Amino acid sequence: GVAALALLGPAPGAPCCPHGPALLFVKTSQGTEEGRRFYACSACRDRKDCNFFQWEDEKVSEARLAAREEYNRSQQPCFTHRQNVDRYKNFVLLPLSKRRFCQECQQLLLPAEWKKHSDHQFLCDITTAQLKSPSQLLYPLENKKTNAQYLFADRSCQFLLNLLTDLGFRRVLSVGTPRLHEMIQSKAAQEEEFNVRSLLLDIDFRYSQFYTEDEFCHYNMFNHHFFGEEAARETCRKFLCEENGERVIMVTDPPFGGLVEALASSFKKLMAMWRETEKEGHDNREMPMFWIFPYFFESRILDFFPSFSMMDYQVDYDNHALYKHGKTGRRQSPVRIFTNLTPSMIVLPEEEGYRFCTVCQRYVSSGNQHCEICNSCTSKDGRRWKHCVLCKRCVKPSWFHCDSCKCCTLQKHSCEKTDSGCFVCGKAGHKRSACPSLSRS
Repeated sequence: GVAALALLGPAPGAPCCPHGPALLFVKTSQGTEEGRRFYACSACRDRKDCNFFQWEDEKVSEARLAAREEYNRSQQPCFTHRQNVDRYKNFVLLPLSKRRFCQECQQLLLPAEWKKHSDHQFLCDITTAQLKSPSQLLYPLENKKTNAQYLFADRSCQFLLNLLTDLGFRRVLSVGTPRLHEMIQSKAAQEEEFNVRSLLLDIDFRYSQFYTEDEFCHYNMFNHHFFGEEAARETCRKFLCEENGERVIMVTDPPFGGLVEALASSFKKLMAMWRETEKEGHDNREMPMFWIFPYFFESRILDFFPSFSMMDYQVDYDNHALYKHGKTGRRQSPVRIFTNLTPSMIVLPEEEGYRFCTVCQRYVSSGNQHCEICNSCTSKDGRRWKHCVLCKRCVKPSWFHCDSCKCCTLQKHSCEKTDSGCFVCGKAGHKRSACPSLSRS
């Protein structure tokens, strides 16, 4: 039979790996009812990045528990966040000629440490401007599933920031969006009247070298784990308090290979944290949120957050070959903004080809034609979609109705039913990426 993995979620008392509490999964193979449950790393889907594995019913010896704790400790960074903040203060006092950054260790170096790193590659004369944009100084960890640090292109970042300020938000909880955080920080330093603040929550501890404990928390968004324990959680809670009416919004840009249900679970916990800060008034409201993710996850996200809707804006990335805007990338970016804000409030730039649809009451991309039969702007990918009367919905322009499959699909496809069902809906005959339920409007 075909084995499938299902996430059972964060479990109380779960064992820990270096990335915090592990998540509980179940492996089911077709034909058998109940699969065996096991714990695996929350952040790394690839066993070679973190090979933590434990059957749920496994008895772990004292010796192995001790060895595991020792290992987890050995994997923690060599400096604490507090130490990194002190090191930064010393680093800034150095003359330019003494400011070095070790590229191999991804670390700011103080003169006393040069000798230890003498055979490493390093950068010299680190300017204040470089220190203010660490996302450009650090090399991106492009391991697709854990870090996937594809950084917003400047244009998209600028657009997001303008949108947030126009909407009146004064505090941004930046979850895995270092470039947005950075842009907010440097604008706040340069412009007196700019009063937006940001707190970065990120699994990449390298950022602790550049930001104080009020500006950065080491955080794993797959299991809602604050590595700095209670102090970091408190920092986040304080930040979410809307003092003097400073409205908070959370902006997150998770790795696209990540598990949607694990992310949704963490985001709900951050929302709950926001709700607790406000004694009255928040009871049935949701913290405003932008979840930036590819459009083909729309139905999955809406399963967890029915109040969300998907905007047509295409978010672009700097170092991602595929997701660059327009002519330079291989194709248009599939990345969108999902939000619980009223769609009509999200104004998209007309000079980039977006227009307002008065029927749908939202901005759509110019190729997205309003379908009279569906009574909505149905395109998800920026191209003009076409209506299929048999499927009773709009489909991609490259799809055709197949009589034997009884639905629209690619012209070149195999009709024979394979026994391995689709990852998303369980039906046979197509792969996850082509699942019709992903694009249900």
